[in-house]
Amino acid sequence: MKVVLAFGSNLGRRFQTLQGAVDSLFDAPGLEFVRASPVYETDPVGGPGGQDSYLNAIVVAETSLDPRTLLERALSIENAFGRERAERWGPRTLDIDLIVVGDTVCDDPDLTLPHPRAHERAFVLVPWFEADPEGTVPGHGRVSELLEGLDRQGVRLREDLRLQRPD
Repeated sequence: MKVVLAFGSNLGRRFQTLQGAVDSLFDAPGLEFVRASPVYETDPVGGPGGQDSYLNAIVVAETSLDPRTLLERALSIENAFGRERAERWGPRTLDIDLIVVGDTVCDDPDLTLPHPRAHERAFVLVPWFEADPEGTVPGHGRVSELLEGLDRQGVRLREDLRLQRPD
């Protein structure tokens, strides 16, 4: 089934962290890389003031793994890259969010699918559309339609940065 993952970083060596996280995600079996979006620099949304801008990207993959296994893998990679959960929506070395996993709908305290705010966030939808123009957020609609009414200010393409396909 198709899985869409969002990657973000606003601390440290942001681009190197994103590339390292993508490489790490595909080091283990059960996940096949399809494509990555361009990298975008985005203004922080929510959280404490004074944060640096983020680098964000979307990766589309095919998987045979269940959503909880994917979540565990993502959390392990975040930890390996020094992620600290000090405050909600605070600055971070790495954030990996499961946006959709097939048509799975899940509303558990530790796993919500589709991601509860993905359908209203330009920093997710803009790169997702670039990677997967036919993408759909279950229960909310097509990415292309969700983008129509969304403010894209604060989401800037970084033409100088491009995630490489993992080896």
